Amino acid sequence: MNAEQWLADYRRELAGAADGAARAATLLRQVGGHAASPRGEVEAWVGPGGALERLRLSAHARALEPDALAQLVVATAQAARASAAGRIAEIMTEFVGEGAALDAVAEHLPAPAASGRDEQDDEDYYANPGVRA
Repeated sequence: MNAEQWLADYRRELAGAADGAARAATLLRQVGGHAASPRGEVEAWVGPGGALERLRLSAHARALEPDALAQLVVATAQAARASAAGRIAEIMTEFVGEGAALDAVAEHLPAPAASGRDEQDDEDYYANPGVRA
């Protein structure tokens, strides 16, 4: 391969990388997460940075004790944030592939949310409310 061909190939690679980075940046700006409590008392939506953007409390949330409701709100928001983090990991995997770069990104993402049991008795549920993403 001559120098001109090598340079042309290199420029194509750079242009492809720049296009890929621009696509990834666009997708990352649009990432959000959503989670809901198993019985629907709480729903939370987060934006690209994991900040809570929207919260919905159903009428059934009134049946919860204040501390249990607060715990459920926090757990639901954390699950929404973990949902967004999963999408970020997908986008970055597509862009950078498996390896050190992806590992560096993953270090700064929240762990996936643990889902609560589907069938809990009422006493256990209100003492230990679970969340689904």
